[in-house]
Amino acid sequence: MPMNIAIDGPAGAGKSTAARMVAEKFGYIYVDTGAMYRAMALYMLREEIDPADQGAVEAACEKADISLEYKDGVQQVLLNGENVTAEIRTPEVSRASSAVSAYGAVRAKLVELQRKLAGRRDVVMDGRDIGTAVLPNADLKVYLTASAHVRALRRFKELPAGQAGVSLDEVEAEITARDKQDMEREISPLKRAEDAVLLDTSDMSLEEAVRELEELVEDAGSRGCCGC
Repeated sequence: MPMNIAIDGPAGAGKSTAARMVAEKFGYIYVDTGAMYRAMALYMLREEIDPADQGAVEAACEKADISLEYKDGVQQVLLNGENVTAEIRTPEVSRASSAVSAYGAVRAKLVELQRKLAGRRDVVMDGRDIGTAVLPNADLKVYLTASAHVRALRRFKELPAGQAGVSLDEVEAEITARDKQDMEREISPLKRAEDAVLLDTSDMSLEEAVRELEELVEDAGSRGCCGC
C-alpha cells in the first residue's frame, strides 16, 4: 500500500516548503492541494466571476482543467494547459481561493484528483483538510502551525517584487482573516484531526521543522513495516 502523509495547517505556516523537502528526502510525490484551489481561484478571476458567487463558481468550475506535473522534481500547476505556478501566489488569488475552496462542487472535483494520486503513489499532501476529509486514513497526520505574526512575517518576505507596496500589517490582517474564513466555512473547515501530531514552528527554523517532520515520517514508516 502507498504511504500517505497528511500535513494540515493555516496559511503561511510553512506547510508547502516543509512538505516538499520531506517528500524529496523520502522519494515521495509532493501534492500541494492549496495550489490546486489557487488555480481554480485564478480561473474565476480571469473569467471575471465573483468568488463570492457560489452558483456562478460551481457552474464554471467544470470548465477549469487543473492538473499537476513534475519537472526536475518540482511541482508545476497547470490551468487549462498553461503553467500558472507563479501566477497563483498573489494576495488577490489567495483571498479568492479561500472563498472558492468552500464550495462543494469545487472541492469534489479537486478531492477526486487528490485521492487518485494518493492511491497510486507514496505522497506527502498538504492543505487544510487532508487529515480530516481528503485522506482520513493517512499513515501520518501532522497539524503544522505558527503564530499569526510569525506566519505573516514569513509570507511578507516571500512577496514578489511587484507587491513591494504591501505592508506587514496588511499581510497579517489578511492572514488573520483567512484563518477565520477557513475555520468557519461550512464544508471541510480547517481543524486539527484528532489523531494528528501538533507541530508549532513559531520558534523553529525551517531546518528544525523539517527535521521534526522527517523523524515523524520515519516513525510512521517503522510502524507500518511492523504491521505488515
